[in-house]
Amino acid sequence: MSPTAAAANKLATENIGKLLWNYSLPAIIGTVVMSLYNIVDRIFIGQGVGPLAISGLALTFPFMNILLAFGMLIGAGSASRVSITLGQNDKDKAEKILANAVILTILISGTAVILSVIFMNDLLRMFGGTDNTIQYAHDYMMIIIPGGIFTALYFGLNNILRASGYPQKAMYNILLGASINIVLDPIFIFVFDWGIQGAAIATVISYFIGTINVASHFMLKSSTLRFHIHNFKLEKDIVKSILSIGMSPFSMQLGTSLVVIFINSTLLKYGGDLAIGAYGIINSINMLVVMFIVGLNQGSQPIVGFNYGARNFERVFKTLRYTIIIATGLSTIGFMIGTFIPTQVVSLFTSDIELKRMAAVALRISVIMFPVIGFQIVVSNFFQSIGKAKLSIFLGLTRQFIFLIPAIFVLPIIFGLNGAWAVIPVSDGLSSITSAITFFIFYKNFRKTQMIMP
Repeated sequence: MSPTAAAANKLATENIGKLLWNYSLPAIIGTVVMSLYNIVDRIFIGQGVGPLAISGLALTFPFMNILLAFGMLIGAGSASRVSITLGQNDKDKAEKILANAVILTILISGTAVILSVIFMNDLLRMFGGTDNTIQYAHDYMMIIIPGGIFTALYFGLNNILRASGYPQKAMYNILLGASINIVLDPIFIFVFDWGIQGAAIATVISYFIGTINVASHFMLKSSTLRFHIHNFKLEKDIVKSILSIGMSPFSMQLGTSLVVIFINSTLLKYGGDLAIGAYGIINSINMLVVMFIVGLNQGSQPIVGFNYGARNFERVFKTLRYTIIIATGLSTIGFMIGTFIPTQVVSLFTSDIELKRMAAVALRISVIMFPVIGFQIVVSNFFQSIGKAKLSIFLGLTRQFIFLIPAIFVLPIIFGLNGAWAVIPVSDGLSSITSAITFFIFYKNFRKTQMIMP
């Protein structure tokens, strides 16, 4: 049996629980390790450079989110299309999607990198930078930004690798990059005394090596999908199909960048530079929890996409139910950690007493609605996995623009700095309610048109 047929047979027939475990565990390990890139940087920088360096690093969140957005625009969109296309038993088209994804990633992320370098200082000021923090951010980003093409390729190709039937290999590649970063960080920061620039150099090197490693997979004769020279030309229909699905995570990431700008400005007004540093800490912690769910989603995406393409809807919704249950358990654990041991967690990042106090309060407030965000993230990803881009985009943008941004302008006026932290759980709760209503309407209509069993 060929690699393509073997992967298809598993996705179509294997026990859903076992299949979700086999696909999700490597993906969870991979995404969590990816999150450790940022966490390790912040721990070493906070302990080795100082609290204001953490605040400077927090200014880079919008930049990093934008780079990640472009990686997800192509990576998530192409991975979903690859899964659906393989479910339709069209390997040739899947390989064209792969090649188009590479070209699009280089073109789009390259443009983003150039514009970011040109306008970097102006952007950092807009993101909440002050004379105390902007130099730290500038030193870091002048190295990270040019490496943004490798970051985008790394994310994108790993998504396609997982979607084409190699979840464990995708995990190993991410572990490789993270291990290199973790080893190089203390060497460059403490031994070579390169400070925040050393952390940036370590990150770029790790992304570059990871990109080379994952790209080499698609050159193997044994691979389900391979690079073919004749496929490296943009095709309008394929580009459109990739962007239509990828626009959902792309929009959410851009929305996150915009939100960070507003949050940083608000925090600077009500809490000063240290408040921005506290946000950098809690954002790293919360994203670690979210990355568990993102990894779970990445593991479920090939199963959902393939079976949806094959019109095996019973397996599609069974996979969704399992994913929601596990995601809710993971987010509840995050709620408990943030609620009961916030000081111990934030102490990993800094020894500064005031920064620890501020970050602990922020963490406890920010996780109030964590038990329900697992459902919201899974449902949004589900619509992306089955090609319902508009619904996925809608759910992503409601949290950022309809709920979160208005809350930023209202709650801090009433409750001060605590109100700034409260915008996170308020938007999480409202967006989860919106996701539940949207999914209920979709599922009710889908059952009628497809005549599936409840």
